[in-house]
Amino acid sequence: MRFGYWMPVFGGWLRNIPDEGMEASWDYVRRLTLRSEQTGWDLTLIAELNLNDIKGVEEPALDAWSTAAALAAVTERIELMVAVRPNFHHPALFAKQAANIDRISGGRLALNVVSSWWADEATQYGLQFDQHDDRYARTREWLDVVDGLWREPRFSYEGERYRLQDAICAPKPHSSPRPVIYAGGESDAAKTMIARQCDAYVMHGDPVDAIAPKIADMKARRAQAGGGDMRFGMAAYAIVRDSEAEARRELDRITALPPTPPKGFDNFEQWLSGTQLERELKLREYSVSNRGLRPNLVGTPEQVRERIEEYEAAGLDLLLLQMSPQAEEMDRFAAQVIGPMKAAQA
Repeated sequence: MRFGYWMPVFGGWLRNIPDEGMEASWDYVRRLTLRSEQTGWDLTLIAELNLNDIKGVEEPALDAWSTAAALAAVTERIELMVAVRPNFHHPALFAKQAANIDRISGGRLALNVVSSWWADEATQYGLQFDQHDDRYARTREWLDVVDGLWREPRFSYEGERYRLQDAICAPKPHSSPRPVIYAGGESDAAKTMIARQCDAYVMHGDPVDAIAPKIADMKARRAQAGGGDMRFGMAAYAIVRDSEAEARRELDRITALPPTPPKGFDNFEQWLSGTQLERELKLREYSVSNRGLRPNLVGTPEQVRERIEEYEAAGLDLLLLQMSPQAEEMDRFAAQVIGPMKAAQA
C-alpha cells in the first residue's frame, strides 16, 4: 500500500469546524510536505479549486499549479499528484506547463484529471461549464491533445473543441512515457474514458465490500480496452488513537453540527446535486468530504492497519487521506500505521 494525503489548500477538511489550525498558506504546505518526506509518506494530492468549497467561498484557497511548481523545487522524493480540470486549462498550454514542472521535480509529477462539477465557480470565472457526459467528451479530447504533445515531436489535432497544427512541446516530461494520469468518476461515461485513457482510477471512500467490485469492474473495462495494469486509489479520513473510545470521541467531535450552518454547506449541497452520489445528505458525509468516513479508518493503530490490509487484499494500492489538524495527525499516523506496515513488508 502507498500512503498519500490531501494537501490542505483550503485550510482544513472539516466543513463544520471553522478553525482547524492549518492555514491556507505556502508556509504551512511547504513545512507539511517537507515533514511528510521525512516520515514516510509517498504522495500528496493537491486539489484544484479557485473557490473554497470546504470553508466557504469567501475563504482563501491556494492555487494548485503554482503551489505544485514551488513544491517540486523544494522536495526530493514525494510524488506530487495535482488536480487539473480540462475546462480551466487549454491542453496545449497545459502540456507545456506540466512538462516543465515534471522536469523541475525530476519526474515526480502526476495528474488527477477532474471533469468539473461546480457550475457557480465556472460562471464566476467566465468559463465554459459542460453538462455531465459532455464533460467527459471534453476530457477525452483534452487528454488526446496533452498525450499527443508529450509523445510526438510535432502534433496536429482536429477535434470538436481543440485544434492544433504541427504544435511542438519541448522539453518533454521527465517521466517516461508520461506522468501517471489518475482520474475518478462513477458514471459509465467516466469509467469508459478512464479505462481507455488513464493509468489509475481513484474512488471516493466506501467500505471494502463496495470497493472490491469497483476494482474488478475497472480491471475488466481496462482489459476490454486493450490496456495494461491499472492502479487504484481511494479517499478516506483517518483517526488513530491509543484506544477505540478515544478515536470515537474524536469522531463525535468532528461530526457535531453547530447551531448555525457553516459557510460551506450550500456548496456541498450543490455538489451532491450534480453527481450520482446518494442524495441523502448524512451528517458525517456533510462534515467530511469525499465520503471519507465510510472506510471507517477510525480506531487503534492495530484496527486501522487491519482495515487497510483488507483494502490491499481487494486490490487497492493507494490511500489518499485527510486528517485534522493535519501536521500532528500525519505524524501520528506515520509512526503508528505507515512505519509498522512498511517494516512488516520489508
